[in-house]
Amino acid sequence: MSTQLLPVADGPAVYIIHDNPEWIAPFAQALERLGVDYVEWLLPEAQIDLTAEPPQGLFWSRLSASAHTRTDSHIKEYGRAVLAWLAAAGRTVINGAHVYELEVSKVRQHQELVLHGFDAPRTSAVFGGTGLAAAAQAFTPPFITKHNQGGKGLGVRRFDSHAELDAAAADFAPGGSSEPIDGITLVQEYLQPAQPFITRAEFIGGRFHYAVRVDVSAGSFELCPADACAVPGTSEAAVDPFTRREEITAQTPLVGRLETLLSQLGIDIAGIEFIETLDGRQVVYDINTNTNYNPSVEDAERGAGRLAAADRIAEFLKSELAEAVPGTEAFAQSR
Repeated sequence: MSTQLLPVADGPAVYIIHDNPEWIAPFAQALERLGVDYVEWLLPEAQIDLTAEPPQGLFWSRLSASAHTRTDSHIKEYGRAVLAWLAAAGRTVINGAHVYELEVSKVRQHQELVLHGFDAPRTSAVFGGTGLAAAAQAFTPPFITKHNQGGKGLGVRRFDSHAELDAAAADFAPGGSSEPIDGITLVQEYLQPAQPFITRAEFIGGRFHYAVRVDVSAGSFELCPADACAVPGTSEAAVDPFTRREEITAQTPLVGRLETLLSQLGIDIAGIEFIETLDGRQVVYDINTNTNYNPSVEDAERGAGRLAAADRIAEFLKSELAEAVPGTEAFAQSR
């Protein structure tokens, strides 16, 4: 495949910066329904002319922390380069460079959660593979590991004894089957949910949209709700583990605190995961800025006469485009 300059629209458009076409369809369809032009910037095998100005438009980063597992191990650096180029030109970017740095670092996420007063899991960050077993000695089993640059449950494993981790530690070392892309493995306390589910609260434009209950009774750490994340070979007849939590609303105290957090961090679109534990804690553990939505939950929202998340994002992007490029509406009407 030859390297191509990133495509440019004829007029104002939403530019979706991403690394996985399978995740884009619901948003593209929602934008099309609103008559909003969009252009996909798929970063592998692309180039930018640093002497040229970026096009006029609104830019939305959908870059993910797990991109290196699908396409190119250097995707993180490609994303950083594009976002730096856009920032230097003063372009409006939804979930821009500072947000991307959170997306690719659970260490940063943990620090922000603690600094803003949230109960976050006790965590140690281990650089390289040789110190993992020693770091785990400070944790009472069971405990878990995960990759610092994660997503898709990368490196997430439960260990019920130190001996079990000792036997698996080489997996996380250079060349091992669970080697983290950035060399950082986290050791984290295991959180026992009061009931076998975690909750993912979705925010659009910095405001709460809905919360989803994610069934973890099967012990899975793969919590991506999109169809593209489905584990191959699973039965289509299996019960969908994603359902809306109706009792979680914009008036829920934790939701209000999370909205404040997103405002302070400058994050427009996010899915934040938390656990209500058996010992009465409410622990926030993940800020996902490349959030996806479960199609059955989205269909149920439309069926109930409510706005699906993909449609709400399209409305938000349309509004932000009009603000970023004055005259956008007039251009669209003239076509």
